Amino acid sequence: MRRRLYFLIQSLAETRLLVDELLLARVDYGHIHVLAKEGANMQNLPEAGLLQKSDLIHGSELGLVVGGATGFLTGVLAYLYPPTSMEPMGLFVLVASLAGAFIGSWSSSMIAVDVPNSQLKEFSAKIADGNVLLMADVPKERVGEISDMIKAHHPSAEDQGIEPTMPAFP
Repeated sequence: MRRRLYFLIQSLAETRLLVDELLLARVDYGHIHVLAKEGANMQNLPEAGLLQKSDLIHGSELGLVVGGATGFLTGVLAYLYPPTSMEPMGLFVLVASLAGAFIGSWSSSMIAVDVPNSQLKEFSAKIADGNVLLMADVPKERVGEISDMIKAHHPSAEDQGIEPTMPAFP
């Protein structure tokens, strides 16, 4: 399980140094994400991708739950009140639940791709002012070590906290 560390840094040059130190501390390049204002020179920095910038994961999870519940209710109603030409089948409840979960997750994720990540709202004003947000996904055993290293080597980096859990698949 990983935890996401958030740090606000004042310049891209200092961010490059910090990313290099994270790589030397054996934090994978794919687990480091940098977010800066539009048009910033992000060369040699791991720019935050769609999963970090949008509410895709939250949206698909929400759609999965709502769609699954809707499919389940539809299946139960179809089982209890079948059309006259059909014989009621318990399997229909399962199929309707799975179909509802799939359709809900898919449609919700299509919408959520265009919605900015709600967890990054608090940083938007500082990013617009020229600060850089560094997100590092580190194993939970190394959170203290990596956080202390960043604070010791870059005292101007503002610690913005830790996200409690990270999804396992991205």
